[in-house]
Amino acid sequence: MRIVAIHDGILPISSSIRNAWIDFNQMDCSIVAVVSDVVRDHSPLVGYGFNSNGRYSQHDILRRRMIPRLLAAAPADLLDATGENLDPARAWDVMMANEKPGGHGERSVAVGVLDMALFDLAAKIADVPLARFVADRYGDGAPDERVSVYAAGGYYQPNKGLFELQDEMRGFLDAGYVRVKMKIGGAPLAEDLARIEAVLDVLGGNGDALAVDANGRFDLATALEYANALDPYQLAWYEEPSDPLDYATHAEIAAAYNGALATGENLFSHQDARNLVRYGNVRAERDIFQFDPALSYGLVEYLRTLAMLREHNISPRRCIPHGGHQFAVHLAAALHLGGNESYPNEFSPAGGFADDAVIDHGFLAPSSAPGIGIEEKAALYRAMRALHD
Repeated sequence: MRIVAIHDGILPISSSIRNAWIDFNQMDCSIVAVVSDVVRDHSPLVGYGFNSNGRYSQHDILRRRMIPRLLAAAPADLLDATGENLDPARAWDVMMANEKPGGHGERSVAVGVLDMALFDLAAKIADVPLARFVADRYGDGAPDERVSVYAAGGYYQPNKGLFELQDEMRGFLDAGYVRVKMKIGGAPLAEDLARIEAVLDVLGGNGDALAVDANGRFDLATALEYANALDPYQLAWYEEPSDPLDYATHAEIAAAYNGALATGENLFSHQDARNLVRYGNVRAERDIFQFDPALSYGLVEYLRTLAMLREHNISPRRCIPHGGHQFAVHLAAALHLGGNESYPNEFSPAGGFADDAVIDHGFLAPSSAPGIGIEEKAALYRAMRALHD
């Protein structure tokens, strides 16, 4: 088995939405296709990967560094012990050859895109869904049959008032979700509280069915002001109130806020995650960790992060990856994570799950197709196929 070609492209996922920090008018992502010499049903097996929303495409890093290293490697250096399938961990070492430690911001995204494609391809070669492949190779061999998923939305948008916000959230409930998330921090506190209360009306007043996300916008004083105002609602969690790398501020917020905090989607290595645990005053029994494998060097690095969390007595069930993509659903099932994000209405065609996915009381069964199942998401698959047809 060997890799015969790797193709990359840029996929627009732009929209008029904004959070407290950025708008998405020019958002895009990288997509890749890793073509093998393994032929099934008269066609070569191809692994597909892409990066999550919020980070732009990684065209230059992919083309100048990561892809050439994989293509230049001896085929045997990318294979597992059987010699018949890929070993994504060995491929990870090839991609990261001659890279200095640190500097995780954009390089980690490029590696994550290729890591996803390599795992997709390896599971296809093994002819099993990715959840089964990962559970057998890295887990306990018994993936969860269903994964808890919540619907993320509630963005700021032109002409989107309280009625439109409520209508969006009703749509999530009608689609089978039982927990939703909305943005805060992009409006004054009083306005955000009115928005929160409007959503809670839709949820029957159940604070545990609502999470809020400030996208790292607040300084300490503002974060604490919001924390004090949010506390009575008993929300599912208060997400990224401060800069993700400002662990001291996070620690002070954690000391003052009684509810759960969520963070981690903008930490891209196990070292950064370890610093959060060491210095961020995280509460192992309460807080949520949102590290996104598609942004943080892929599953190979995510496994190191999970091992670090276990050393600090933090269960994988406290991990709910950011990004709302099919890859993380498989990982959540395989590694017994606490769930996965979902973007039912945003970031098309990359956001969301298979076209025929059914959300049943907030749970989703991963695709049973070999690999990730990107082929079951028609618009995304068309973009991927165009890379190598």
